[in-house]
Amino acid sequence: MTTPMEYDIDDDVIDKLAGLPAGSHLHALRHQREKVAVASQGSYDSLFDPALEGIGLDERLLVALYACRLAGAQDVAAHYRARLYALPADAAQIAIAADGAPERLPEGRLRAMLAFARALTERPIEGNEAVLRTLPAAGISTPAVVALAQLIAFVSYQLRVVAGLKAMKSASNQAGTA
Repeated sequence: MTTPMEYDIDDDVIDKLAGLPAGSHLHALRHQREKVAVASQGSYDSLFDPALEGIGLDERLLVALYACRLAGAQDVAAHYRARLYALPADAAQIAIAADGAPERLPEGRLRAMLAFARALTERPIEGNEAVLRTLPAAGISTPAVVALAQLIAFVSYQLRVVAGLKAMKSASNQAGTA
């Protein structure tokens, strides 16, 4: 993995996904605890670092896209879809992740990763040993399994933060205090 980049408040992915313009009340509120914003962006940068070993960037973005689809977060899914289209990613795999139909994939790495993402996203209690064993059986190393679980947890966190910020923004707009 590469050395983390310096935090750039103007390039904060959560701010962009939530539509928080710099200088807005909600943007200022979110950045009152700057270390949280910095850590969130640092997690994003690390988890989607092309140099992260064990899981290809395309695979990680496909898992993120699929997790967004499972959560019904089409706006955040669009972010990951755009990142995938910027890569030499397989269009059929992108469509499968976006449509939520991993059973259309052949047995293997990506199908196992998406099944794991579904288990952790929809029914975390089912992310048990049996589900975990499917990953090494598909050729995914233990460090890559850990990174995959962290990625799924981060996307879940990211979706909740973005949804919360959008709800606050909507409430502020309705109250006329944006």
